[in-house]
Amino acid sequence: MLTLGEVLRRTAAYLAERGIPSARLDADLLLGEALGMDRMRLYLEHDRPLTEAELATARALVARRARREPIAYILGRRAFRGLEIAVTPDVLVPRPDTETLVEWAVAVAPHGARVMDWGTGSGAIALALADERPDLAVTAVDVSPAAVAVAASNATANGLTVETLRGDGFAAVAGRRFGLIVANPPYRSDAELEAAEPELGFEPRGALAAGPAGDECIARLAAEAPAHLEAGGWLLCEIGMAQAGRATALLAAAGFAPVEVRRDLAGLDRVVGGTLPA
Repeated sequence: MLTLGEVLRRTAAYLAERGIPSARLDADLLLGEALGMDRMRLYLEHDRPLTEAELATARALVARRARREPIAYILGRRAFRGLEIAVTPDVLVPRPDTETLVEWAVAVAPHGARVMDWGTGSGAIALALADERPDLAVTAVDVSPAAVAVAASNATANGLTVETLRGDGFAAVAGRRFGLIVANPPYRSDAELEAAEPELGFEPRGALAAGPAGDECIARLAAEAPAHLEAGGWLLCEIGMAQAGRATALLAAAGFAPVEVRRDLAGLDRVVGGTLPA
């Protein structure tokens, strides 16, 4: 019979052959899911033989990852800033890059401010803000009914209070103003998405591609956000690594001043932000 250690070794090698850079980590996560073990226990029980039923369960999960399905969809969850976020194919997988946006938002949101998360998806950004800044009144909006349902469920599961609304852009909050608007909008062009890693093919296209140029949603946010911001309010928007110049110009043209760009941990331009003068 195959031991747990041998199955981990073979699984990592199999995934690496299929071009998965995180093959060893993914092997640990998939075997842990199949066996109901955390990573520490996996290593403590390296010599334990696996039953045929256990092997069958593991093989089914590994086969999905080998087809380049994101591991977060296979596991049904992703950790984000200390929260466990349930994810489905109806929403984007939360990424570490987005923590740059959350950190900036936590730092600049006025005490007790009303905050809007535009295009919330799984609710990861909104929930992180509600968790780290309990004084904020957070509203999460998405055009997708399925995404709103996922965000609402995540709020309940994490014991956090976030208003979840369905609407296209700012339609669901007509007449309301916020001290901070945050967004991780679609910012890839159609061509970029076609050439992207296979995993993105499993994620909702409408949450990834903005159109032929890739900055269509950033332009829309810059143009429409001022009508929904209080004087001195902030707009923070995640961007692609080559969009800083264009995004900065869009916010400046919409009246935001000053406009800044923050880089992520990899040193890439990741978030553009600006304030609406009083």
